[in-house]
Amino acid sequence: MTSEAPDEIHRSWRTAALGFCRRQPLGTFGLAIVIVTAIAGLSAEWIAPYNPTANDFEAMTEAPSWAHWLGTDQFGRDLLSRIIYGARTALIIGFISAFVGGFAGLVLGVGSAYFGGKIDLILQRVMDILMAFPLIIMALAVVAIFGTGVQNVIAAITVPLIPRCARVVRASALSIREVPYIDAARTSGFSHSRIILRHMMPNVVAPFLIMLTAFVGQAILAEASLSYLGLGVQEPTPAWGLMLQGGAEEYASTAPWIAIFPGLAIALTVFGFSLFGDALRDAIDPKLRER
Repeated sequence: MTSEAPDEIHRSWRTAALGFCRRQPLGTFGLAIVIVTAIAGLSAEWIAPYNPTANDFEAMTEAPSWAHWLGTDQFGRDLLSRIIYGARTALIIGFISAFVGGFAGLVLGVGSAYFGGKIDLILQRVMDILMAFPLIIMALAVVAIFGTGVQNVIAAITVPLIPRCARVVRASALSIREVPYIDAARTSGFSHSRIILRHMMPNVVAPFLIMLTAFVGQAILAEASLSYLGLGVQEPTPAWGLMLQGGAEEYASTAPWIAIFPGLAIALTVFGFSLFGDALRDAIDPKLRER
């Protein structure tokens, strides 16, 4: 029996994955983009043809060729190599920002819904204040206070994601708070932490996972925007926003590939997360599955 259980679990996961691919072709395409980007970033040392920070002043602004498939930038650096390494930077910042901001929002949203009263009132007013600022404006404010660098960029993107997650999670948790088994857990003398962790949080996982996929795409776009403005990741770290900053305007007519290919990398990655998030929502939400 113990030997058959893993096989059954394996088959169920395989069946679920095949069913998802069949019912959500666009979501599968988005997931494929995400996977390819993640593999490129994780294996950058092995698949990148050149050192992303090595300058070759004899090959500056060289057009795409067999030697440099996507051309070179104004310092002679290979664009393909920098885009591959830039995928790592984008995904690290995107995933860490999304998970930290999402988890903090999950805790605050569930706690606000569970305790209610003044705690809920105060937390929601704080969330309203944070939500009043667009994501990029709040990120700019945090970077202006704490400075640039990868850690500060992660913090700058994480902070505005917290209220967005907390509001959605709270809306789901409010309905769960009134179900009979929560009242039964209270009357049984269970602690607040046990009720929140074991009975409420598992029931808001579905909207939380859907938001995480959207948050990663938003975080990648925010990181690229901050780097383009010179307030994000700094040289010589390969980053898609920095590549746009260096070639979007000055070389738009003479070497357009310097801006085109990093821009395509940003657009495709964010598009992939968006497609996968929409498909995940359709697959998880029971109301949408019934249609």
